[in-house]
Amino acid sequence: MSTHTDVTSTNPAQPPKHFLTVDDLSAAELQSVLDLAAEYKAAVENGESHGDLGGKTLAMLFEKPSTRTRVSFETGMTQLGGHAVFLGPEDTQLDRGEPVKDTARALSGYVDAIMARVFDHDDLTELAAYAEVPVVNGLTDDAHPCQTLADLLTIQELFGGFEDVTAAWVGDGNNVASSFAVGCAMVGIDLTVACPDGHGLDDEVLDAAAEAGSAPTVTTDPEAAVADADVVYTDVWVSMGEDDAKVDDFDGFTLDSALLAGTDAKVMHCLPAVRGQEITDDTIESERSVVWQQAENRMHAQKALLATLVG
Repeated sequence: MSTHTDVTSTNPAQPPKHFLTVDDLSAAELQSVLDLAAEYKAAVENGESHGDLGGKTLAMLFEKPSTRTRVSFETGMTQLGGHAVFLGPEDTQLDRGEPVKDTARALSGYVDAIMARVFDHDDLTELAAYAEVPVVNGLTDDAHPCQTLADLLTIQELFGGFEDVTAAWVGDGNNVASSFAVGCAMVGIDLTVACPDGHGLDDEVLDAAAEAGSAPTVTTDPEAAVADADVVYTDVWVSMGEDDAKVDDFDGFTLDSALLAGTDAKVMHCLPAVRGQEITDDTIESERSVVWQQAENRMHAQKALLATLVG
């Protein structure tokens, strides 16, 4: 994962603010987004309209398939009074060789923001460098900052804030873990990350977390990680495009009743889950699971982010 990204537009008079990594927001801006997300969620529950982006359009570029990212952004824009345009791999000229910078500049003339869900983080960075509207990272191989917004909103709802909250990440040190580690550092959550040897967080991520607040405690012992945790978080062990053989390295890292015995920790997962692998069916369906709360919060957190960047 990249550290704080300072990407400028080709329009020096009014450069847009991009959200490529979670620390592209300051700690104060992050808290403001979370508070606005809570307001938007309450508005939906109360049946109140909140068309803060009326007349605005979001372009959604997808290289990777998605359920939650597409529906949460598209529905969120509708609730904000705006419009979202889905652009899959076959809907643009990128697969035919058009440079990313050309797509960025063309889309900037049509829409008010661009959300991109792509493989290579460098492609996202190039998109932002040439776009004249805000670019939002919907997921790259390096980072998933929108998921972190939803995760932090969920924790804020559960505990009334972040003071004295402890969290554990158990599993692969992937893009979700990377963004979560930096996000926890920004809000002051005490995080322990338990990964098998060779599958931990990159040094670049640990440095970014340290700069944002404090680096997480790193271990290869999942039992030690979850012992005092208020929240235990996991994700798939094999991300899109990776070799399934790595699963053999994760013995003992499954969130199950044995690992979670003796703790009342809430359980988080960003979905989709491979039930029986990184988490058991009975764990994800248990009363301690807040997985569906997380999933819904994607929409509210992203609405707040878009309103902040565009509105």
